[in-house]
Amino acid sequence: MAYKPLDLTGKVAVVIGGTSGIGHAIALGLAQAGADVAACSRRKEEVEKTADEIEKLGKRTVRAVADVTDLKSLEAARGVVLKSLARVDILVNSAGRTKKGPTLEMDEADWNAILETNLTGVLRACKVFAVPMLKQGWGRIINIASIATHLALFEVAAYSASKAGVGALTKSLALEWGPKGVNVNAIAPGVFPTPLNEKILNGTPRGAEFLTRIPLKRFGKVEELAGAAVFLASDAASYVNGEILAVDGGFLASGVNQ
Repeated sequence: MAYKPLDLTGKVAVVIGGTSGIGHAIALGLAQAGADVAACSRRKEEVEKTADEIEKLGKRTVRAVADVTDLKSLEAARGVVLKSLARVDILVNSAGRTKKGPTLEMDEADWNAILETNLTGVLRACKVFAVPMLKQGWGRIINIASIATHLALFEVAAYSASKAGVGALTKSLALEWGPKGVNVNAIAPGVFPTPLNEKILNGTPRGAEFLTRIPLKRFGKVEELAGAAVFLASDAASYVNGEILAVDGGFLASGVNQ
């Protein structure tokens, strides 16, 4: 049989925040590449809907509700996955939130809530789902970082700080868990309109500024992130560890564009 490094057949993936936006696109992409996929989120109806989509692709799934701010819900989801699918090989952390506004006017509760989801929530999920991966000596963790991991975005200080933290956490866990067979990497998406951010992108000066700085001259489509996730989840990325892979249309490479 020919070696198929991007074939995920036989692998089990868990996508946290996998029922909408970037996470949803990645969950379906992993299923299309052959993995059985559990797409988890807080909303049961969205979990059910995404599970139906995965099953239509011919792959196994489970219907597990999970909230990254609730450790017990993550542990319960892990139990459901292990009971029905027997293993966990791949974890994608895609749950996130943001809020735009001047930093001087930001309520501390909003700051804490954003970091709780975007950074501490990633840590919780990594710790919970790394347990079976470390036990079996093989795993792939893919955190969703951001271009804000590398540079500042105007009036989203909490979001930018949280995503910078995701980059540092990714590298720290890669250092600890890579030698034990669990590679930890991140994807840094560029500008992808989703329900989380489309109101501040579509038809706004902010959106127009982004477009002037993206060499491809368009926003990304969430489906365009699936290939990077499949690569990092696969045997093709066996020597990739602690990296932050930008999928941004060239935004981070951009200097003067005209």
